[in-house]
Amino acid sequence: MKRLLSLFAAALLNTPLSAQDLTLQDAITMAQQRGPSARSAARSRDAARYRDRAYNARLLPQLSLTGDAPSYSRAIIPVLQPDGNTRFAAQQQRQSSLGLQLGQRIPITGGDLFIQSGVSNINILGQQETRLWRTNPVQIGIRQPIFRLNTLSWDNREQDLRFDASEQQYLEARENIAQQTAALFFDLFAARTALANAQANADVNDTLLTLNRGRYEVGRIGENDLLQSELQVLRARNTLDAARLAEQRAEAALRLHLGMPGNAPLALSVTNEVPNVQVDTVVAVQEALRNGAALRDADLQIVQQKRRVAEAKRNTGFGATVTASVGYNQTAETFNDAYRSPLQSQQFSVGVEMPLVQWGARKASIEAARADEERVETDVRVLRERRAQDARFAALELEQAVRQLTTAAKADTVGAKRFEVARNRYSIGRIDISNLFIAQNEKDQALEAYVRALRGYWDAYYRIRRLTLYDFVKGERIR
Repeated sequence: MKRLLSLFAAALLNTPLSAQDLTLQDAITMAQQRGPSARSAARSRDAARYRDRAYNARLLPQLSLTGDAPSYSRAIIPVLQPDGNTRFAAQQQRQSSLGLQLGQRIPITGGDLFIQSGVSNINILGQQETRLWRTNPVQIGIRQPIFRLNTLSWDNREQDLRFDASEQQYLEARENIAQQTAALFFDLFAARTALANAQANADVNDTLLTLNRGRYEVGRIGENDLLQSELQVLRARNTLDAARLAEQRAEAALRLHLGMPGNAPLALSVTNEVPNVQVDTVVAVQEALRNGAALRDADLQIVQQKRRVAEAKRNTGFGATVTASVGYNQTAETFNDAYRSPLQSQQFSVGVEMPLVQWGARKASIEAARADEERVETDVRVLRERRAQDARFAALELEQAVRQLTTAAKADTVGAKRFEVARNRYSIGRIDISNLFIAQNEKDQALEAYVRALRGYWDAYYRIRRLTLYDFVKGERIR
């Protein structure tokens, strides 16, 4: 790892360093705070919170003002005469009204309780002008459906699940950002490591070519070995050019993800230390089933299907609506008199709806809703099993990533040592150039495998966090 970091540092000799190099955790914090994906996730969370706040506000008493601006009509209207005949007469009329109502929904019953007050004025224009005021100082009433679905109760259940799902989606989005940041972070680290290694190989191969030319001139090696050395130099230069482009592309991708300007210094700080995490597969499965946003959304779908079944049963059969109110009203030709000595008023009505012949429509609607409910329950059961399976294998993959990282680190050390030995032996003529280049390729493969294993560990680490929304290092849920 020390050799790896030294190669990595060599690639940054011409890179301006900031006051403090960027660690993986720094990059994740930056991405979660100001990255484009983080801003999008935060706005989605805020929108869900505001929708929940608006829904709860609508459950509180609602005060509203209604009214009609003065309306004017001039027409010939039928007028019923005392003898029972009808006479048509021209009439001009001006009318206006104003009302104030305080309403409150009742969650337990699904009805509406209201208190209202109003005043209206009618002016009949013409030779015998008539002005009439009608007041309703206060009226208290209730509207209550009977044998119908309590929509407010179902709305409350759905809104609670919808809000919980949105909060879990935000947490998953943050962990997904962390996983993406780790991937881009190590993509850049791998690209810079590959660039440093390609530069080192190019320098070594140039030195070997100079050495082999001298040996060829004195007849110690054949032309084939010289040509092979020249070919290796050309390959090393092509690899170096490709590594430069890959490093620039990886840096641009990380800058875009972090929301960093293009002129800001970007120096990475990478260590071989990883968290010592012991993931219990049972705990991983439990937390994945408890905290997953997809499962909260699945619970919402189940509630919605149960609601449709209840709607099919209740809203297609017998139903009634009871409306009752009590209050005071008065009428007079002047506004002040319309509020004097108000008379008591009561209203009571029962609206009934009873379908007689539906030709099997009600039964078909109920069966269709039940079929959809069973389909959703099956899909949710499969989703829960798949989620448990993903969490279990994610825990096993993290354990495997630790073992692979340990093995890759040893292989990288062995590959580097073998190449140094092979180069020294080639310098004194103990091995041929083919064996030297084989050792060089194996060294490069071991280095690439180590960087890939380091990247794979962090990807598995943040994947298990995203699937379970559980911090296995601290032993607590992510909030």
